Amino acid sequence: MVQPDLSVEAFFPTDPAPFILDYPIVWVVMLLIGLRVVTQTWLKNLNFCHVKAHEGKIPEPLHGVMDEATYAKSVDYTIARGRLAGFEDGYSALVLLAVLFSGVLPWAFQLFQHHAGTSAWAMAAFLFAAGVALSLPGLPVDWFEQFQLEQKFGFNTSTQKIWWLDRLKMFLLAAVLGYPLLVLLLKFVEWTGEWWWLWAWGALMAFQFLMMVLAPVLIMPLFYKFTPLPEGSLRERLLKLAARTQFRAQNIQVMDGSKRSRHSNAFFTGFGRFRKIVLFDTLIAQLSEPELEAVLAHEIGHYKRKHLPKLLGWAALVSLASFYVLALLARQEWFYRAFGFAPGNVSPALLLFALLGGPVTFWLTPLQNWWARRFEYEADAFAAEAVSEAPPLVGALRKLHEKNLSNLTPHPAYSGFYYSHPTLLERERALHGRHAG
Repeated sequence: MVQPDLSVEAFFPTDPAPFILDYPIVWVVMLLIGLRVVTQTWLKNLNFCHVKAHEGKIPEPLHGVMDEATYAKSVDYTIARGRLAGFEDGYSALVLLAVLFSGVLPWAFQLFQHHAGTSAWAMAAFLFAAGVALSLPGLPVDWFEQFQLEQKFGFNTSTQKIWWLDRLKMFLLAAVLGYPLLVLLLKFVEWTGEWWWLWAWGALMAFQFLMMVLAPVLIMPLFYKFTPLPEGSLRERLLKLAARTQFRAQNIQVMDGSKRSRHSNAFFTGFGRFRKIVLFDTLIAQLSEPELEAVLAHEIGHYKRKHLPKLLGWAALVSLASFYVLALLARQEWFYRAFGFAPGNVSPALLLFALLGGPVTFWLTPLQNWWARRFEYEADAFAAEAVSEAPPLVGALRKLHEKNLSNLTPHPAYSGFYYSHPTLLERERALHGRHAG
């Protein structure tokens, strides 16, 4: 009978990593992580000062959006969320630095390799296990946000059971869908040689498109209950809007978002015959029928102006460039050595690239959000045209900002960097200006 290897060498690396500070990329990564935290902190402090400067006095153009008590509460909510986000920024940076430079990753990889081998199935299991392990430090922050911060301001309607079941479902979905995808990506390294990155990119794009089709039908119902919008004046109004704007949808459904939160939203999902309009039950409770029609017209505007294909095209180009850069790095011995790995296996390169993506792409955030805000203006303009006037959409936006305790006075630098939607004042000015014209 074969005896298990219980020696120290079976559990700990015997070939210690070189002195990683000898590699310039280590200093670059540390600098990027540090600069990201400094920039995040500076922007949040800038926003805090700007919000506090307007405390107790709602800007003249926004009088009537909130009463004084609600506005004061929105300021408190903005500051509380900002402080939690600031803690999370610093905490995440420390975790990332520890993961990258403590030696735990090469130790875990060597341990996994020793016991499971280097097949695509084994290496995919390592990447999946690493992803799960790296998600664990964020759980306490997510829990605190839901059951302390959101609870304090009256938004949380979830229970501990629902919250933990959601995370279990996400883990199982990742295992069922993500793990086989990782195996396939690593198999392309074996099957296609130096062009593996191109095949892997194609497979990832196909997978993402498939998920866009299947998610509304198979995945979202695992988390939310969808029911057809009852017959009545609202359904009739929305169907007339869809017909008027030549937006074909299978049906209009109501999602029980109130089971988890009092925040609200509306969206359409799916393609072709699977497309459906979805309204949060909280949204229906908060808005009038003309306002709901305007909100839906805004969502249809995104479709009619082809924003989704444009975003998908951009994401595909970024993904293609990322795979190309990953393939280049995976051939560089210094990239492995800098983080304590021995070269020769693409799996550590995949993991490192995923970890380093955040500190790099963070600097593209304002550009991406600038583009997204342009889309929001276009969708707003479409909605005002579709319902023949601006007031219903303005009224809906005002109510949503009031119900969600949104920040009415963000600092321009902060909103310019982080906001994917224009501020309420910016949207109102654009709508009123267009309507006046």
